Amino acid sequence: MVMESQGLARVREIYHDRSHRVKQLKAAGEKVIGYFCVYPVLEMLTALNLVPYRVFGDMREPITKADSCLPTVVCPFIRSALDLGLKGKYDFLDGVVMAHVCEVGEKTAHIWNLYLNPPYFHFIDTPHTVHKAAQKQHKELLKDFEKTLELFTGKELSPGRLREAIEAHNQQRALVRELYNLRKPDPPLISGTETLQVMVALMSLPVEEGNKLLRQVINEVKGRKDGLQKKTRLLIWGSIIDDVALIEMIEGLGANLVMDDTCVGSRFYFPDVELTDDPLDGLAYRYLVELKCPRTFREAVFGETKKDYMADLDSRFSYLKEYAREWNVNGVILQSVRYCDIHGYEVPQVKDYLDSIGLPSIYLEHDYSEAALAPLRTRVQAFLEVIS
Repeated sequence: MVMESQGLARVREIYHDRSHRVKQLKAAGEKVIGYFCVYPVLEMLTALNLVPYRVFGDMREPITKADSCLPTVVCPFIRSALDLGLKGKYDFLDGVVMAHVCEVGEKTAHIWNLYLNPPYFHFIDTPHTVHKAAQKQHKELLKDFEKTLELFTGKELSPGRLREAIEAHNQQRALVRELYNLRKPDPPLISGTETLQVMVALMSLPVEEGNKLLRQVINEVKGRKDGLQKKTRLLIWGSIIDDVALIEMIEGLGANLVMDDTCVGSRFYFPDVELTDDPLDGLAYRYLVELKCPRTFREAVFGETKKDYMADLDSRFSYLKEYAREWNVNGVILQSVRYCDIHGYEVPQVKDYLDSIGLPSIYLEHDYSEAALAPLRTRVQAFLEVIS
């Protein structure tokens, strides 16, 4: 009898063959729903026994089909994800749910529905502001989502089932935060590369199975006798990183990536859902207000003080100062895939804020391919030499 691997060994298996496990579940009668970005509400899928599966691109796969649907001067990650869909790489999905993460993402959602015609499709037109009216609107949008899910599954999405799903996902978030705490020691107990592999694995599994895997990983990492070496400690911020190539390059130059602010990491997993009387209230608030993606516009709150630029920056980015303090960060790598407007426009403000708190940073732009990393290597190396 072949024993199933556990912990980080299992994580690596899933990372290198993401769809294998969900295809097994599909063969056993489960329905798998793909989701794009972090704004689709996963608890609503879990509550109806649907398996959420994050749609990624592949920076090692040349884009050959998506260019007939999208211009080449838009986000290469989104083009890559659509390209994989057009090539049949996501044919195992029983449906997809997408949200208005950005203008290109919104258009791609409808192109996906038109060209791939999945059995189930739903688009959440997530608001781009966080004020009370937007929160109310978002809750109404989730009610529409609920109706289409019930119609697709033939099941009722009761408040009780939704609360159970919220608790399971909150447990996963607590475990992720516990895993990230293992990166606080110097040297950290787990590398940035390993952490990203764990995050990708979690986004490829049902939540309870992911929780079991997380507990195995945490116990394994806590029991390590030989940690990493003491190196320059970095935080990485920016657009999606779903492949370890960039992280491996940075860590291979003599750094420990001990913290991140990306959507395949802390940005998605750190905020919990509050257990409100109506579960949709807590879900609408968490997915609209608590997720700190630059696709959402946040008005600064100044109170009695006069509006000024630095006060605005502090109201938007002070959490980065807390990350830097708690994880003892020496510098920050700001990165974005080319043509990602929502992150690109945010970079000058983030950099100004980091300068104001005395935290050195460097900005890297790449086109979501392995070849794009080679020219960045020298820049990262020079940055590390300056701050070390």
